[in-house]
Amino acid sequence: EFPSFSAKPQHLTTAMADERVFNFSAGPTVLPIEVLQEAQKDFLSYKGTGMNVMEMSHRSKTFVDITAQSEKDLRDLLKIPDDYKVFYMQGGATLQFASVPLNLLGSKGKADYLMTGQWGEKAVKECKKFGAAQLACDTKATKYTTITDPKEWKLDPEAAYVHYCANETVNGVEFHYTPEVGDVPLVADMSSNFLSRPIDFAKHTLIYAGCQKNAGPAGNTVVIAKPDALGKELPICPSMLSYKFISDADSMPNTPSCFAIYMMGLNMKYMKEKGGISYFDEMATKKSQMLYDMIDGSDGFYSCPVEKSCRSRMNVPFIINGGDEALEKKFQEEGKKVKLYTLAGHRSVGGIRASLYNGLPLEGVETLVSHMKSFMQENAK
Repeated sequence: EFPSFSAKPQHLTTAMADERVFNFSAGPTVLPIEVLQEAQKDFLSYKGTGMNVMEMSHRSKTFVDITAQSEKDLRDLLKIPDDYKVFYMQGGATLQFASVPLNLLGSKGKADYLMTGQWGEKAVKECKKFGAAQLACDTKATKYTTITDPKEWKLDPEAAYVHYCANETVNGVEFHYTPEVGDVPLVADMSSNFLSRPIDFAKHTLIYAGCQKNAGPAGNTVVIAKPDALGKELPICPSMLSYKFISDADSMPNTPSCFAIYMMGLNMKYMKEKGGISYFDEMATKKSQMLYDMIDGSDGFYSCPVEKSCRSRMNVPFIINGGDEALEKKFQEEGKKVKLYTLAGHRSVGGIRASLYNGLPLEGVETLVSHMKSFMQENAK
C-alpha cells in the first residue's frame, strides 16, 4: 500500500527547514517535501522488508507491486485509455529521439517534425540517421521564440508520423493546443509539461516524457503508446529500444531504474491526493501568470523574448535591462539571500530562466516576484 499524503507534512526540524531553498532548476528539479519525507521514512527499511527499494530485487513481489501501483496512479491521473500501453524506459527523452524513428519510420522512411526549439532540433538530427526528417515547421530563424501558424506548416500526408515537442525547456516555448495533423500518427515529447495539463490521447499515437521535471527524479522515462505503434520497429532497432520488447517485458527486460520508479510512484499518489491534474493545471497558470505579469509590467527592465501566444507555463526565460550580464549575475547572487536558486538561463541562451514545475510551491514564485520588484527599484536607471 502506498502512503496517504492527506495529513500535514511531518514536522521538520528548524535546521532542516532552514536549508530548503526555492529551486527553479530546469531538471532534475524540486520534488514536493511530503514525497521526500515519505521516502525518508522508509529509507532504511521499506515497509518492514529490512531493505531500501534500491536494494531489493526488481523481480520481487514488493517491487513489482510498486511498479504496478505507479502505473495505475499515472493512468488514473491522466485518464489514459485502457488499451494504450504504458511502459518505462531509460536514457531519458534524448534516447527517444532515436527510439521513435527506429520504431515508427517503417517502410515509409520519412517523418515530419515541427521544430520549435533546441530539443526538437536534436530529435530531427537523430531521425536523419535512420530516414528523412522533414521540417514541416522550423522556427530557428526566430531563435525559437514562436510557433509558426499551423496554416503554414508543410505537412506530408505520406509521412510515417509527425513529431513535436510540447514544451521547449531551453527556449520557453509551449504548444497550448494539440497539433492537427490529419490521419498521420502524432508523436509528442512531453518531458517538461507532462502532468501539468490534460492530454488528448485520441489525437496521439505516442507520447514520451523524461520524468525529471514533474513526475519524479531522473533515470526513468514514461512512454504511452497506442497498441498499433508497437511491433513495427526497423530490423536494425536494438532490443532495448524496441517498444514491443520493453512493453512485453512489463518494463523489465533487465533491471529498471528502481528507485526512480518508486519515487515517481510516491509523487503520483501525492498528486492524486492534492486534486489531480486539474489542481496542477490551475497552479501552473497561476504561477506563470504571476511571473509574466511582473516581466510585462516592468517597463522593459525585464523582458521575455517569447511570443505571448506560446509562452511556456513551465519554463520562463527572461533578460534584465536588455541582456546586461553583470546585472543578471548580480540578480542571481542577491536572490540566494532569499533562497532563490538555479535561476541561470541555459548555457546556450543565457539570461535568467525560472522553471515552475509542479513541485515548486507558490511561495517560491511570490518570493521571486518580490525579489524582482526590489531589484528593479534598486537597479533601474
